[in-house]
Amino acid sequence: MRTTAFIAIMVTALAGATAVPAAAGTAGEYVALGDSAAAGPLIPPPDLSSPGCLRSLHDYPHVAAQQAGVPLKDVTCSGATTADMTAPQQTPSGAVPPQLDALSDRTRTVTVTIGGNDIGLVGAATSCINLLPGINPDCVDRYTAGGHDQLAEKIAAFEPVWGALLDAIHAKAPDAAVFVAGYGSYLPHNGCWPIAPLTPRDANYIQGSVDRTNAALARQAAAHNAHYVDVRTASVGHDVCKPPGVKWFESLIPTSVAAPLHPNADGMSAIGGLVAAAISR
Repeated sequence: MRTTAFIAIMVTALAGATAVPAAAGTAGEYVALGDSAAAGPLIPPPDLSSPGCLRSLHDYPHVAAQQAGVPLKDVTCSGATTADMTAPQQTPSGAVPPQLDALSDRTRTVTVTIGGNDIGLVGAATSCINLLPGINPDCVDRYTAGGHDQLAEKIAAFEPVWGALLDAIHAKAPDAAVFVAGYGSYLPHNGCWPIAPLTPRDANYIQGSVDRTNAALARQAAAHNAHYVDVRTASVGHDVCKPPGVKWFESLIPTSVAAPLHPNADGMSAIGGLVAAAISR
């Protein structure tokens, strides 16, 4: 129902709108949109302006804005879905405004990372935890039972919603260059049980679903006047299985102050650099 309502809102808002984005790097306000993969929950120091969003002042938007030398309005929020772009999001400290409300005709740069919560990627990963491989069944069999890949079907269903979101961003910030930052390489081929307690098949299924999400986001960026920032390729070799100082993402038991299955401070620094380079081109 939220997906249907979101599409209806987009169609109404966008009737007759034409977006002509400015060239990347145009001086002006930078607005960051997105979920916890952008907000950096638990990474110090916290942004206390919206404590319920668990947003860090060292998330990739802050890193990118500093490197690119542009003023930032960061409204990323942990737990956000595409529906929270156009409706208030409930957080533990109260509701926060729709993220698209931060956009205006003064906005010149927009970044967005969204979709993981629509698909349920983190929930799928945690549901696949297997402390007794060989005894407990692989969860991939449950997610693909009856010849239906549940996550793949969710991604296919949401793909046009992401395109509508990009159109809505252009409508509210017609002079902005829009950048879609994807999700990373969380797991290497066959995983690394027990550091990441998923069986090889399940690790490949979860990362494959992340990759499928990235591919959909990249297609929609190309089709809707946006630039795709490929975090997945750049983060190969920096997965949860690597030691501290090398890994960009934490496993279920973090080794740094960061949320499990999310970027750590090193990851945010690296992703911020990728985004800053894209903005400055």
